[in-house]
Amino acid sequence: MHTISKAGKALNGHLDHRNPLVFDTHELGRRPGALLRLTRSVDAPQDLGIDGVIGVPEGAPVELDLRLESVMEGVLVTGTARASAEGECVRCLEPLRQEVVADFQEMFSYPDADDRGRVKAEPADDAEDDEDRLFVEDGLFDLEPVLRDAVVLALPMQPVCRETCAGLCSECGIRLDENPGHHHDAVDIRWAALQGLAETVQDGEKDNMGGAEAGVDEKQEK
Repeated sequence: MHTISKAGKALNGHLDHRNPLVFDTHELGRRPGALLRLTRSVDAPQDLGIDGVIGVPEGAPVELDLRLESVMEGVLVTGTARASAEGECVRCLEPLRQEVVADFQEMFSYPDADDRGRVKAEPADDAEDDEDRLFVEDGLFDLEPVLRDAVVLALPMQPVCRETCAGLCSECGIRLDENPGHHHDAVDIRWAALQGLAETVQDGEKDNMGGAEAGVDEKQEK
């Protein structure tokens, strides 16, 4: 039994056709200009979104509309992904849900073709270039890395429950949208210091007066 990893690979290192994000191009063929349209509903893979900010929950439905076009050098995939993302408002910290529509286009190259679509006489030596390219492997391609990039670009870095969200009070943390008249009296720190000094002086005068009265009472008793 093969276990499928997040990248759609089986334990033997090859793409597994059972992974819903792995697509078969055999029906499309390699004749340049051939087209194939596909629609598929898949479960969202783990960590689809911006970590700790907003993302599509694992297992949530992702609707895919794809257009596969055979070209000389590989398969050009154009598509749209639709899903519902969940996160937290950066202003009021309330949970939020947002519909995300992510468009993408990616070339999946044939391993045996160069950039002009010609069959390579020898394996390529520029391994660094190959690391940035996606390939068709045995007629299959894995859409997951493309889907991840597209969803991340389509999601907001600072999601808000609504554009007019007033956020939280910086002093007490209460939601301002629920308490539109909420406010705190601003006290100038300089006046606060003077007020504290005045109160200290008044307390001292009261103590002195109390001592004076006690002295008067003692003289009267004598």
